[in-house]
Amino acid sequence: MKDLSRVANPYNEGKVVDACSIFGMMNTWGQRFSGKDTIAAIANMHDRGNGMGGGFGVYGLYPEYAEYYAFHIMYLSQQAKTQVEAFLNDKFHLLHGEEVPTRPVAAITNPPLVWRYFLEVKPSRGDGQEPDDYVVDRVMEINGIIEDAFVFSSGKDMAVFKGVGFPEEIADYFCLENYEGYLWTAHGRFPTNTVGWWGGAHPFNILDWTVVHNGEISSYGINSRYLEQFGYKCTMQTDTEVVAYAVDLLIRKHKLPVETLANIVAPPLWSAIKRQPPAEQELLRTLRQVYGSLLMNGPFTIIIAHQGEMIGLTDRVRLRPLTVGEKGPMLYLSSEESAIRLVCPDLDRAWIPMGGQPVVGSLKKPLVPREDAVEAY
Repeated sequence: MKDLSRVANPYNEGKVVDACSIFGMMNTWGQRFSGKDTIAAIANMHDRGNGMGGGFGVYGLYPEYAEYYAFHIMYLSQQAKTQVEAFLNDKFHLLHGEEVPTRPVAAITNPPLVWRYFLEVKPSRGDGQEPDDYVVDRVMEINGIIEDAFVFSSGKDMAVFKGVGFPEEIADYFCLENYEGYLWTAHGRFPTNTVGWWGGAHPFNILDWTVVHNGEISSYGINSRYLEQFGYKCTMQTDTEVVAYAVDLLIRKHKLPVETLANIVAPPLWSAIKRQPPAEQELLRTLRQVYGSLLMNGPFTIIIAHQGEMIGLTDRVRLRPLTVGEKGPMLYLSSEESAIRLVCPDLDRAWIPMGGQPVVGSLKKPLVPREDAVEAY
């Protein structure tokens, strides 16, 4: 287990119970835009957090390096940086590395050193792995073995920026007004069962998957043990990390559709399954038997993003809020409707999705679903 004693946690508390805020906005035509509205929207939900974590995920961020893996790495010591850079030069073709630009922010104290690297998997590697699998293994290797180093972003043409602070402070610290993307997600954290520290802020990432989460995954123990069978190592010390790895496993590796993912992590109650047609009953029972260890107990709302898609999902009885808004090509997902209407007062449509039913926005495709929703008006 990595030593967190030197990681900024101004509250020095192991358990604080309250809310979190999540927000996402996507241009479904793929047009890039600044993070100004995303920052304003998540700041509007300031009171849902306490400054123990904030962060952003941005897609379409690095068009000049779009074909290369972008690692964002935080360091707690210079020795860790030296070790990691030697590792990267050995395992990858390193095209470029630089410190992520920051500016002084009064509320941000004792931050780690944050660098980004653009990497290519060497064609000469002899293990026969697919490039994505190779990258996942190397991320797990760094995070599990090299002391004082954490890879917190590892996808292509996207990145995560996060830390200890309110989200608007993190945005200011990382100069996010200088970036553009076609999809932005944001999170303000009020840690429930885990310490507030830089690596434990949201979003959580593997490859180009990011997850922001409001709630509590009380099944973390069994979820993490199941994922470890497939080579994932949960080192960030917070419950949400298992969601990101589960999404990567189920959608990328097992090639399951989003609707099936929802039926695994937020399945219908057994009483509801019995009311389904026989073929649907058989499918839902099979998923519960095969993937029962990835059922996620506890209240949650999550926004999952990857290249070309943004997904909103609540637990099956909707114990945490989620509002959806549309305006032309723009799709909004938020803990509160007020945050959406702050940046887009004249929405075409707003509604609250059913519990356990995913809302999927994709580039140049119709929004799913269009029915079975409770109107937010």
